[in-house]
Amino acid sequence: MQGVIVRLLGTAAFGTAMLAATPASAQAIQDDFWFQISGFYPSVDTDLRVAPASNPGAGTEVDLEGDFGLDNNELLPAVNAGVRFGRFSIIADYYSLSRDSTATINRSITIDNVTYPVNGQVTAGFDTDVYRLTLGYAFVRDSHKEAGIAIGLHATDFSVSFEGVGTVGGAPASNQIRRHDFLAPMPTVGLFGTWEIAPRLTLGGRIDWLSLGLGDYDGRLFNTQASLQYRFARNFGAGIMFRYVDYRVDVEKPNYEGRFTYSFAGPAIFLEAGF
Repeated sequence: MQGVIVRLLGTAAFGTAMLAATPASAQAIQDDFWFQISGFYPSVDTDLRVAPASNPGAGTEVDLEGDFGLDNNELLPAVNAGVRFGRFSIIADYYSLSRDSTATINRSITIDNVTYPVNGQVTAGFDTDVYRLTLGYAFVRDSHKEAGIAIGLHATDFSVSFEGVGTVGGAPASNQIRRHDFLAPMPTVGLFGTWEIAPRLTLGGRIDWLSLGLGDYDGRLFNTQASLQYRFARNFGAGIMFRYVDYRVDVEKPNYEGRFTYSFAGPAIFLEAGF
């Protein structure tokens, strides 16, 4: 009976994880160390609002892809590395996305205390660097499968900028630049699972989630991915995966307040070395 319960728990955790995952799930079960590089081609959707702290209702809700023409499909490079100590694992991820575009806006838009008028030309930029660090524990583990829980930190370094002819208060129109940079750390909890479905072929999944306020930031995060890897050599493999990330960050700084909603989803291919 105990063995049946353990198998059911492992199957449930793995089934939940297969709805989504992170690159960490792609390594072969036998690896003590792995390093992975990938090319991710997501569909991106970015909405934001930035307003002065003295008048938080003044900012316009904007869609960076719709209002300013930022690319909603962009190649996103990523790296992943991890180390395993028995049932414990430590995993690190990094990926970044940098975009900018100049567009003629079809409505009046207010960013901070600057109003950019309809038909004005505005250059918008939005850059992110994402860092993930997780500690996992596999409560089910053998030579062909594992399932477990993880806690971690998902930190995003945001940089957003706008430049164009606009007005501040009743002053004459002039070239105005507004830029904000901040690092938003968000702790996460999650489940993961890995299953060697055939010799050299590994299926993996993971899901991370949290909704929490921390210092100047309040937000939610949903980070998922599924992967399939083939080991073409003892220590080297290649595979495909699908990632979905959705998060919202509310920022309250002394001079401004903002809300950033950021999501992307799409396929990736990767190469991995494991030992």
